[in-house]
Amino acid sequence: MAVDSARRIEMLGATLDLLEEGVAVLDPNSIVIYWNDAAAALTGYRPMDILSRRIPPELYELHEHHLLCGCPDPPHHPIERYTGPPYSGQLYNQKSLADVMSATNESGKPVLVTIRHHLGHTLPAMLRRAPLKDALGGNLGTALLFRPTEQIDALPHGDNSEDSAIGRSQEEIEERLDEAFHEWKTEHVPFGLLWITIDQAAQMRRTHGRDACEAMLDIVEHRLTQGLRPNEIIGRWGTDEFLVICHERTAAMLLEHGDHLVGLTRTAKFRWWGDHISLTASIGAEQTVEGDTLSRLMLTAQQAMHASVYAGGNRVTHGREQPCSQ
Repeated sequence: MAVDSARRIEMLGATLDLLEEGVAVLDPNSIVIYWNDAAAALTGYRPMDILSRRIPPELYELHEHHLLCGCPDPPHHPIERYTGPPYSGQLYNQKSLADVMSATNESGKPVLVTIRHHLGHTLPAMLRRAPLKDALGGNLGTALLFRPTEQIDALPHGDNSEDSAIGRSQEEIEERLDEAFHEWKTEHVPFGLLWITIDQAAQMRRTHGRDACEAMLDIVEHRLTQGLRPNEIIGRWGTDEFLVICHERTAAMLLEHGDHLVGLTRTAKFRWWGDHISLTASIGAEQTVEGDTLSRLMLTAQQAMHASVYAGGNRVTHGREQPCSQ
């Protein structure tokens, strides 16, 4: 028995209501013709409040950093860090729904917005706009899809079956650094440092928010760990960087090892709302030498990492050499 059109629409609506992602379907005149259960739960607007109407202009507000979308990246300084206020779901500048629609039109990518709930409170979310076309390419309308950033980890952008928190904290790395340097001074056990930054981290933190960047760093950390030797230790250092304590016998071997980790980073699979984002690493390598101090060793490794960033990223640089891998 054939299913009539009304039944098909009912089945489609029931399917959309199963989604955890908020979905709004707009006709060519931007009138809401469907508003799923998740959209109602996330915004506080019931279907009866919003169907056959335009979306209230105060419902979405664009995070200011998405004004960078579609613009050339500013010149990157290797020690540049995001110094603005921590993102808490509040806007630094108020942006209208028209700005949101313009940003999604221009970039074709999800944008970071603030949803203002019907009861008055706010929450950060990722909003994606998808034009709907018929078989001949004609305009059928628009679908808006949104999800709170607190739930972004449920999206298939970084699913990894391995345990999280495989690396050490900065405090633990500091302790192991002291131990390794003591062994070098007293027993001449060689060691070196690989100071790693992910070239896309700062931009991702600005445009996609903290949760996206942290998810990406977790994926990279898992990938890098697969390339470490059994006696090596990796941990987070600062906001977006990693430090690896290595026990290679020579600087040349340390450099080769760093080059291997650069290659591994390129193979890390990171997806955000279905989009695959290519990742690269800039690494600074430094091996202990006679008469070293721990502070000089760390400073040289960090400066070498900065040199890799200056050279365009996706490479490893030794503290006393030029960039050698690309």
